Amino acid sequence: MPASALAAGADAPQASPLVVRTVAVDDPGPLLDLVPPDGLAWVRRGDGMVGWGSVARWEFTGPTRFADAAACWRKAVRGAVVRDDVGLAGTGPLAFGSFSFADAGTSVLLVPEVVVGRRDGRAWVTTTSAGGRVPPAVQPRRRGPARGPGPVTFTPGSLGPQAWSAAVARAVDLIDAGALEKVVLARDVVARTERAVDPRWPLGRLAGTYPHCWTFHVDGMLGATPEMLLRLERGLATSRVLAGTIQRTGDDTADLALAASLARSSKDLEEHELAVRSVADALARHCSSTNVPEVPFVLHLPNVMHLATDVAGVLSDGRSALELVAELHPSAAVCGTPTRTATAVIGELEHMDRGRYAGPIGWVDAAGDGEWALALRCAELDPADPTRLRLFAGCGIVAGSDPADELAESEAKLTPMRDALAQARRPST
Repeated sequence: MPASALAAGADAPQASPLVVRTVAVDDPGPLLDLVPPDGLAWVRRGDGMVGWGSVARWEFTGPTRFADAAACWRKAVRGAVVRDDVGLAGTGPLAFGSFSFADAGTSVLLVPEVVVGRRDGRAWVTTTSAGGRVPPAVQPRRRGPARGPGPVTFTPGSLGPQAWSAAVARAVDLIDAGALEKVVLARDVVARTERAVDPRWPLGRLAGTYPHCWTFHVDGMLGATPEMLLRLERGLATSRVLAGTIQRTGDDTADLALAASLARSSKDLEEHELAVRSVADALARHCSSTNVPEVPFVLHLPNVMHLATDVAGVLSDGRSALELVAELHPSAAVCGTPTRTATAVIGELEHMDRGRYAGPIGWVDAAGDGEWALALRCAELDPADPTRLRLFAGCGIVAGSDPADELAESEAKLTPMRDALAQARRPST
C-alpha cells in the first residue's frame, strides 16, 4: 500500500493489510537525534515518538474531514496483522495527522514505516509495512547534526502590525455592539532563511526551551504547543484549555505579581470561561461524567503565562479520539463565541488563510486513542520554497481588549519560533 497508490479521502482502497510489529529496545537517547529532516516528531519532556518513512498518506478536506479520517483509519487497521510486545499508548499501528483550521483547508493523515517511542522509562520501535510483507527490524541510531538555516529575516504577512491592530479595534466594536462575545484574531509573519530549513534545527531548540510543551513536526507543520485539545486513553478524555495571557518580564518577583494579576483579571477570566465552557459542553455530550475545576491555574512558560484549566471526562459512547476532536474543534480558545459568528468575523478581519495553524495535530492508534493538540506557537514550511516559513500567533479578543496590548501579546507568542530559527547555537536537549 505505497503512499503514491492511495486515493485521498475515506474511500482510499485497502488492497492488503498492514503488518505491524512493536518491540522493546534499550533507551535510544534523545528522540529528536534519531529523526531525519523529513521525519515526524511528537515529544514532551523527552518522551514521545518520532517517525519516518511512508506506508500510507491520505488527504481530507471539508466539514467531514475528521469523520472521513476516522473512517479511513478504521479501514486501514481492520485486519491488520499486529505483534505488540510493549502494549503502551502509542505502540502498535499508529498514524500522525495535521488538520486544517477551516473546512476549506487540506488535512493529512500519515502512517510512517518506523516509529521510535519512549514513555515512563520504556522504549520501543514499531515497524509497519503493507502488501503482506514482514517489516524489517530497525535499530535506532543517531543522525548527523542539523545544519542551521543561516541569517533569518522576518517581514509582515497578510497584515502588518498597524493594520492588524485596526482589525482588533474593529472586533472590539463588534463585541461592544453585541454581535458576539469573543473572537480570536491571528496574524502571520514570513520568515526567510539563507539556507533551506532543516526542521530538526528549530525542533531541538523548542524542545530544549519549552520542555513542558508538545514539540511537533507533521508534514511541514512544526512548533511547540502548550494546549492539548484532547487526550483519549482507555476511556478517559482530558483537555487542557488555555485562554488569558500575560507576557513575562524575566524577573521572578515581578512575574509572580503578574501571575496574581492575571488570576484576578476580569477580562482574562471572562475569556477563559468562554473557552472552558466550549470544551466542557462538547465533552459532556459523550461522557458519563465530567470534571471541570471551578478556578483556573496559571501555567508558567518561559515567554508568557496563561490561565489554564484541565477538563476531564469518562467516555460513555465509545467514540474515537478523531471523532471527539470533530466535536471539540474549533473551540472558543482558537475561534470565539458564538462559533459561527466568530468564524465569519475571522474571515472578514484576518485577511489570511490560516491553513493548519490552530488546527488539531497529533496521533491516533488502532484502538482510536491518541493525543491531539492545537497547532499553536508554530510555523508552516512552504512546500515550494524550503527557505520560507509562515509564523503564526493569535489573541482572544473580548470586551475591553486593547489593540496595543493584543499586538504585544502576539509578539510574545511569536517569540518561540523566532528564537528557534534565529538562535545561533543549539542548546542541549
